[in-house]
Amino acid sequence: MAIQNVKGTHDVLHDESKIYQKVESLAASIAETFAFKEVRVPVLEYSDLFVRGVGESSDIVRKEMYTFLDNGGRSNTLRPEFTAGIMRLLVQNKLLLTNELPVKSYYVGPVFRYERPQLGRYRQFNQFGVESVGHDSPYNDVEVITMAYVILQSLGLEDVTIKINTLGDEESRNNYREALKAFFAKHIGNMCSDCKERLVLNPLRILDCKVPGDQEIVKDAPKMSKYINEKSRDRFNKVLSALEELGIKYEIDDTLVRGLDYYSDTVFEFHYTSKAGKNYGAIGAGGHYDKLVKELGGPDLPGVGFSFGVERLVAVLKDDGLASLEDDEIDFYVMTLGEETRSYATKAALLLRVSGYSVDMCMDDVKLANMFKRAEKKRAKFALIIGEEEMNKREVVLKNLSSKEQLTIPFDELIEKVDTLFLNNEEE
Repeated sequence: MAIQNVKGTHDVLHDESKIYQKVESLAASIAETFAFKEVRVPVLEYSDLFVRGVGESSDIVRKEMYTFLDNGGRSNTLRPEFTAGIMRLLVQNKLLLTNELPVKSYYVGPVFRYERPQLGRYRQFNQFGVESVGHDSPYNDVEVITMAYVILQSLGLEDVTIKINTLGDEESRNNYREALKAFFAKHIGNMCSDCKERLVLNPLRILDCKVPGDQEIVKDAPKMSKYINEKSRDRFNKVLSALEELGIKYEIDDTLVRGLDYYSDTVFEFHYTSKAGKNYGAIGAGGHYDKLVKELGGPDLPGVGFSFGVERLVAVLKDDGLASLEDDEIDFYVMTLGEETRSYATKAALLLRVSGYSVDMCMDDVKLANMFKRAEKKRAKFALIIGEEEMNKREVVLKNLSSKEQLTIPFDELIEKVDTLFLNNEEE
């Protein structure tokens, strides 16, 4: 019996991989225009990092982490999210003490969560995200939200809905928690087992419950807006005013709390329904945090960040017809006429490749007509034809597959001639 991939994981094939590259490279290039720099953290971290960083009351820590003991008896976890690992990196390498603040970082890579696979969601999936750490200005929040919005717009996604809320500062959240405890205590007997745990650990998590019956109860729960103090309200209003000034539309969602315990003040999600009518829910999200760095052993500094699920973005792009690979072509297809010419042809292919051109080469003994069909299928611009006569004379035959023009070139002049041809094409 053939071995299958693990449930909740997926293979990314050649053509689809191009779409992933497009999403990730575009997001990275935009992050760099905002002066963010890439960092890379290990897939494997000590479990305590996520228990302390993400929060014991979060669903991720309670039931979604891939955790195991190593040979030394230490608890290790495959990262379920990036933010805690980025904070560990900043603290451990003293970047928050030796760099101008805020320290602005972006990342991309796989994360692992044991959850039910569904539309655009997997147990191993990829995230792109950013963290801006070390400055409490509400305009840092605006910068991060704006960057995420620009990325989605640049991918061609229109009518993105930005849902935004404030959780307030510590004082505001403590007052709100007490109000929620009092409210849900009257209803908890009729709610799910998760919500019963959340009432004890962190009642704000109940607002994020997906059980239909519990959602009906949540509708009548106290609203966070009534418990926000003046300082937090002023901060939130500055964020909203700045977004309005930038022409970025948003919806205030009083029930938005996000699924991680470290958030405070501004939280936000990017929601999208594809043109095909599929509701993908949140395709990206993030928020502000004030105690996370200190909790992980660093200075008492705030931060803000967001992340996108790359798989969900790819699924949306495919749904909306924005994942075209028409530009996926190669510069040269090398055609060899006989086994004895392949060594010489390989030299020609390598010379083109090290000069920056994309090259594929036919390794089969097939008719020339079939080679031209393969070149057409690969969307090659030129064919490089090499037979025994060309090899003996140290020449190559170069054919423009669009204009059908053909010429013979001395091997030593190949790159000079090719560079001229491509330069002329660009000018035309």
